[in-house]
Amino acid sequence: MVPSMTFFKFVVVFSFLSLTTATTYNVVTLGAVGDGKTDSTKSFLNAWVAACGSKTPATIYVPSGRYLLGKTIFDGQCKNDAITFRIDGTLVAPSNYNVLGNDGNWLVFEHVSGVSILGGTLDGQGTGLWACKNAGMGCPIGATTLKISNSDNILINGLTSLNSQMFHILINGCENVMVQRVKVLASGNSVNTDGIHVSYSTGVNILNTIIATGDDCISIGPGTSNLWIENITCGPGHGIR
Repeated sequence: MVPSMTFFKFVVVFSFLSLTTATTYNVVTLGAVGDGKTDSTKSFLNAWVAACGSKTPATIYVPSGRYLLGKTIFDGQCKNDAITFRIDGTLVAPSNYNVLGNDGNWLVFEHVSGVSILGGTLDGQGTGLWACKNAGMGCPIGATTLKISNSDNILINGLTSLNSQMFHILINGCENVMVQRVKVLASGNSVNTDGIHVSYSTGVNILNTIIATGDDCISIGPGTSNLWIENITCGPGHGIR
């Protein structure tokens, strides 16, 4: 088995369209502040509503800076199937782990098609929660940094996930997902911080990726088929299983 050529063709065509014809929505223009302290959740959601409602390809641009976001759900169904998140900055979770600790997920894309996430860093700020768990205190379960759910034709390229509270990237109920040139970084004593978890999905390709975490580098859940994993650097971590 080899990675899907159909998906590669989709990536090439989609990238060309999004670079040449896309309307761009800059989150700073819409009110986001890259100081790492000001809650920019509303500005990101406003950018998503505009991009999702566009009948032509759209780009959401995140300039350099640190943007504080609470739990954020980017939901379809959109009027186009070519939305690019181009991230030059860092998205930052609240430093108080109790804010997201019982929400399950931090950033969620669900019921979307043709979304690309390019570059940038997602900082889950999970170190405090790991310390709480390692001390055996009463702690929340924690939030997965990025969940892609019930979606298709997704590209994640050049993204860094740093210090997630729980799983870094969760792909669930999806079809045709390309993950490449991703970095997943957390210390070896981080708890339940699987790098990439795939479940109930088909046609997922994970290529040329570096994963250093305290749990499984890649974990494979039930309902997964046509999964291709190639050129992965794993460690620390518990391998691929």
